[in-house]
Amino acid sequence: MRPTIHLALTDDWELRGNGSGDVEEIQLRPMRELVRLYHEYGARGTFNAEMMQQLTFRRRQDEHPELKALADAWDDHVRDAFRQGHDIQLHAHPQWSEARYEGGRWRLSGDWSILNYDAESAYEMLAAGKEYLENLLRPVDPAYRCVSFRAGASCIAPSPFILGVLARLGIVFDMSIVGGMRVHTRNLRLDYTNCEESFLPFYPRMDDARRVSDKAEPIICVPIFHFHTSRRRALVQIASKTRRKVFQKVGRAAGGGGEGFESYAQQEWADVSQTSALARVYEKALRPCLVGRHETADVGALDYPSLREMMGAMRRRARQSGLEEAPVILTNHSKYITDFAPIERFLAEAAAADDIEFVTLSDIAAKLRAGDFPVRTAAAG
Repeated sequence: MRPTIHLALTDDWELRGNGSGDVEEIQLRPMRELVRLYHEYGARGTFNAEMMQQLTFRRRQDEHPELKALADAWDDHVRDAFRQGHDIQLHAHPQWSEARYEGGRWRLSGDWSILNYDAESAYEMLAAGKEYLENLLRPVDPAYRCVSFRAGASCIAPSPFILGVLARLGIVFDMSIVGGMRVHTRNLRLDYTNCEESFLPFYPRMDDARRVSDKAEPIICVPIFHFHTSRRRALVQIASKTRRKVFQKVGRAAGGGGEGFESYAQQEWADVSQTSALARVYEKALRPCLVGRHETADVGALDYPSLREMMGAMRRRARQSGLEEAPVILTNHSKYITDFAPIERFLAEAAAADDIEFVTLSDIAAKLRAGDFPVRTAAAG
């Protein structure tokens, strides 16, 4: 008998990392569409609400009434999704801590990594976000509480204080670790290529969530799922990406461009590591064709064939764990979705499977507290 996969569909619900994007187009409308799809297929999702943005809108709303209208709409959508059975949990991008609003546009100058702030500043940011969400949603359900956290850009390790801050706030588990992820941009640098646990819940070493503690700790980590596509799929993806870049260059040469996602990605997410051109070609083109391409389980960023491969990878990891029940967390960034069709096909397949049960992050927290999911320690192996 196949193990049961307790599948959490999560969405990092936010504007772009530099504060750009239209709230209606990349937050409110995609949330409505996801909620519609979840209902159609009997799924309950979790929206990781980026709180630094909302707190900043509220602070500036008296000077700029348009921000109040957007913040009110944000509240309405969060409450409505929650009333319909979906979960809302804590997410934070600290670059909003130093935000200026000029000419209808945001300028964010705060550090992108919460690990680069002092412990008390980090606590104040997260405590304010947690308090806002709980004040917003407890009138709907007095039992509501923030039980999970997703760090902006996954910045959770190493740090001498951040896990202690989360424990101090009463967070049950963190879901920021993504095994195999490595980022080196002008804004961020992190390396999760050698995490000691990247699938099962585990007690982290309190100074480094990449390491498994040898004892129970005041907080748990549950990694976001990751996998490798097949070599054939990697080749198709590389070819598709190459064609897209060629078309973009042609468009820019013809006077196109602008402030869309591609422009944002090139500015904020370009790799600036000092590797040779040959090494970059190997990592981005040759190696994926040899061993498959590393993918974070980011549902909206994957085409349907990749989502099917992800489903197979989830089942293999669940079988290898030896557990009868295993939690699996998927991420999503609705702000980037241009086509919901692959997500709908994935939801239909998952809903029809007898080994998959949709859960929220609050459900996972409850099962962790009840001991229904074992939590790994280094001593236990």
